[in-house]
Amino acid sequence: MTSSVFSRATGLHDRLDRHWPVADALLRRLYGEVPALEGWLSQVREAVIRAARNRPAALTDLDARRQAEPDWFQRPNQLGYCFYVDRFAGTLAGVRRRLDYLAELGVTYLHPLPLLAMQSGDNDGGFAVADYRSVEPRLGTAEDLRALAEDAHQAGMALCLDVVCNHTARDHAWAQAARAGDPVYRAYYHVLDNADEVAAYEATLGQVFPKTAPGNFTPEPSLARDGGGTWVWTTFYPYQWDLNYANPAVFLEMLEVLLHLANQGVDVFRLDSTPFLWKAPGTSCRGLPQTHWIVQAWRALLAIAAPGVLLKGEAIVDPDDVVSFFGRDEATGQPAANECHLAYNNGMMTALWLAQATGDAAPAHALLDRLAGRPRQAAWITYVRCHDDIIWDALAALIPAETLHRVSAFYAGALPGSYALGAAFQADGGGAPSTNGMAASLVGLRPEGRPGDADTDAPLARLLQLYQVTLALDGLPVLYMGDEVALTNAPLASIPAGEGRWLHRPAMDWDRAAGRDDGATAAGRCHAALRRLIEVRAGLPALHGAEPARALTGLPSGVLGFQRVGSRPLLCLANLTGETVTLSLPAGPLGRDVVADEDADLTALPLGPWQARWIKVRP
Repeated sequence: MTSSVFSRATGLHDRLDRHWPVADALLRRLYGEVPALEGWLSQVREAVIRAARNRPAALTDLDARRQAEPDWFQRPNQLGYCFYVDRFAGTLAGVRRRLDYLAELGVTYLHPLPLLAMQSGDNDGGFAVADYRSVEPRLGTAEDLRALAEDAHQAGMALCLDVVCNHTARDHAWAQAARAGDPVYRAYYHVLDNADEVAAYEATLGQVFPKTAPGNFTPEPSLARDGGGTWVWTTFYPYQWDLNYANPAVFLEMLEVLLHLANQGVDVFRLDSTPFLWKAPGTSCRGLPQTHWIVQAWRALLAIAAPGVLLKGEAIVDPDDVVSFFGRDEATGQPAANECHLAYNNGMMTALWLAQATGDAAPAHALLDRLAGRPRQAAWITYVRCHDDIIWDALAALIPAETLHRVSAFYAGALPGSYALGAAFQADGGGAPSTNGMAASLVGLRPEGRPGDADTDAPLARLLQLYQVTLALDGLPVLYMGDEVALTNAPLASIPAGEGRWLHRPAMDWDRAAGRDDGATAAGRCHAALRRLIEVRAGLPALHGAEPARALTGLPSGVLGFQRVGSRPLLCLANLTGETVTLSLPAGPLGRDVVADEDADLTALPLGPWQARWIKVRP
């Protein structure tokens, strides 16, 4: 046995000794009542060992480097970029040709949105997966995905991939077999034969798309037995069938998907719709304990086969609940880093937009305090916009309903004095309608050639403020495609009927991006300012993701402020109003504005309209 092979074998044995007992205990808790449990557990263990032994050498080397630097994803030089492949570059091969553009910006974390083979026709932007092991043909092939991973790694970028783990497309092979009468695959889904049972579940469930896809169940006559009515669970759209994780076969299938994709070079798995995995009568079926056990088991098993791979939870839930997706110590009930390595800080993203609309920093300050309990070994994904709508009701536990409705109307341009060019989407029950729109449009930037185009100063100031604050928060910041050149909404004529989220899914404007060095344009001004922020951030140890952002006290209501702690504290301050304010800070008397690269008098520190500043405190 060569030394490298011996080292790999020894490492695998060590990881089995460390992580298998954790996974074994979780799986027994989940499936302890299942017949032939021991044989099934052996299948799980064998699948993990097989994947570990088949892992390409280049990826095992990358695993080793990441294990030696386990905080790699928390470092201040990390920057993400999120996009739809077809909207950004047409195909995966096209993305590879654009890596230099992203490297110039400072990107180290690449997140192409769903690209696995998807249902034909309506597919929820790729979130209705027809085959987890194939790439959508119009985007490329499995070989193209491997090549992208290799090129990304060569460029110093990690590759994130969406795994839609809650549901499959109606035309996935499993669902097709179920519709053909195969009882094995029928059991892969939640199928109800009784209308009363459907009604009982619906009584405690919320709705994700109350206007475009109301309810949580869809009649499916092809699944009927003995002439009765039959419904399949569809939390999202009728063509997205929820998987039944109470069936251990489903857990093993999805584990093998993760293992397969990890060995193709995927570094981070975005677990779509994480809170919905487990269903139980009389509950909201969101974030149940079994859901957390499933994700914790996946983490332990991946730590054996692909220890450099991360899990990212997509949990758009109450701010107090989202922290739980990092994991908890069962003995103490305290947060522990045993579940997702990353989770979306949806609450702060939403609170920042609310703060700009209201000029009130108090909710954002309160949220910083509530989110500070994150484990030090985990990190937030921080962001300004993404492919989804801004869900105001995610802040319902913090913000009065009247305020949320007013902010929703503001960003839909429906209030006097509103500058926003967004659109209302939908909400559950009497909640505030969520908001669609690109960041540049929501801050009031109009496309070139439109009335009002000359007024770009205030919109750009608002956009850059959002990004300067986001880049200073604790976590891995992710840019949404086109924000770096202030790309505005997609043309209304290009938006599919009933799917308003395509408003913020425009095609990348490469002519606009080609002019990114022209300081006379909105695109050039935005790109230069963002690039400066990214460069400065990379050199600030205080912006390492381990320590949380701590809200500052004693500020005017229209000023957001927090501190990041390093060898020298860093203050982030943002004026949420259109008027200049002057602050007198107790941290001082002297500091340095690290972006402007100039000294700052902390006893009389001016903040212009919509301005943000990073101030390093002098000893």
